[in-house]
Amino acid sequence: MQSGHQDPRALIEQTLSLCRQQGADAAEADINTGHGLSVNVRMGQVETIEHQRDKGLGVTLYLDGCKGSASTSDFSGSALQATVEAAATIARYASRDDCAGLIDPQYLAAAVPDLDLYHHWDIAPEAAIELALECEHAARSVDQRLTNSDGAMVATYAGAHLYGNSHGFINGWDWSSHSIDCTVIAEENGRMQRDGWHTKARARGDLDSVEKVGQEAARRTLSRLNAKKLSTRKAPVIFEAPVARGLFGAFISAISGGALYRRASFLLDQLGEQVFAPQVQLEEQPHLPRQLGSAPFDGDGMATRRKHLVRDGVLETYVLSAYSARKLNMTPTGNAGGVHNLVVQTGDQDLPALLRQMDTGLFITDMIGFGVNQVTGDYSRGASGFWVEQGEIQYPVEEITVAANLKDMFQHIIAIGNDIDPRGNVKTGSVLIENMTIAGE
Repeated sequence: MQSGHQDPRALIEQTLSLCRQQGADAAEADINTGHGLSVNVRMGQVETIEHQRDKGLGVTLYLDGCKGSASTSDFSGSALQATVEAAATIARYASRDDCAGLIDPQYLAAAVPDLDLYHHWDIAPEAAIELALECEHAARSVDQRLTNSDGAMVATYAGAHLYGNSHGFINGWDWSSHSIDCTVIAEENGRMQRDGWHTKARARGDLDSVEKVGQEAARRTLSRLNAKKLSTRKAPVIFEAPVARGLFGAFISAISGGALYRRASFLLDQLGEQVFAPQVQLEEQPHLPRQLGSAPFDGDGMATRRKHLVRDGVLETYVLSAYSARKLNMTPTGNAGGVHNLVVQTGDQDLPALLRQMDTGLFITDMIGFGVNQVTGDYSRGASGFWVEQGEIQYPVEEITVAANLKDMFQHIIAIGNDIDPRGNVKTGSVLIENMTIAGE
């Protein structure tokens, strides 16, 4: 584990020992440290250079079923003592909760596989500036209508995560994340449009080139010029892969323990039920090497494992932490902190083939606002994209709203393209939905 001058394992042990001295029957602590560099340029000039150095320790202790938590960024002995005392004070005032406490020892990760998540990018600020300038130049030189820029950014970060608890478990991993981002503004006939693109990966070698990022930012921005409004109608809709991630994110929220035990989910009591169209398969694959969502264990220290969440459209499991599992009288699933690499099985069609299959409808490339009701599943969000006829893009559209209920949307997924967006925790291609209400003029 890479950290500052202090041994993070010893700090965790010291913290857990202080918890015992406070009379805690159980305790857990985690340390996160990291350092990074980000540079921003705009219109050929350097705007910001930021060096980051972060460290934090969080502790939670349990006194007879009562929980207290506190955190500090000071790792001195006196600060650790004060932090543990603060957690103990909170626990003494807290209400007893029979579901609180550490995960049962049998679930703790016995082995922690190396998932190849740490790839340090040793780049000097001058070199990062040069890359950002190249990226912005690659975008702005595509077309003279690209008159302005929101800038380009190059960022790199390396961190370490260590978790320990009073069951004797202490483990963690080093990780890294790098990104290149560019946003430009195009103008034509007195109207402006903005769009951008970014690439993100664990390893420098897995990033797209700055030229590719800049050119894609330019292409996307230019394609939005002279956008029209649509009249209100019902039509098939394709969510482009980057925005389709949000659909599956809403699904994960709805099958997460917190929403379920509060009975605040549109997918209550749906285990074993058909919640998606029969061809939809969703799998959690937490051990994919070098992927942004990979993790050997969850926030409770439970080993993560590969599993089907949805098979042939049927919901096979909820996503539960130790606490939410106890609240629901179920078994924890290794999902404290969420899902690690949700992989959506795709068909063999690329995006052009998906557009041809839709024939006439709306292709959404950007969404605005957050209009998802987790209790009812009602979905209504601002959108922009393209109107498609006979499988071909006709013109850009903006200032529209798409609405439906997520239950219906999930059941009426017709196809999922193979144009997977690799940049996040949800791996999906573009998604074709049979019918939605499009509200326009």
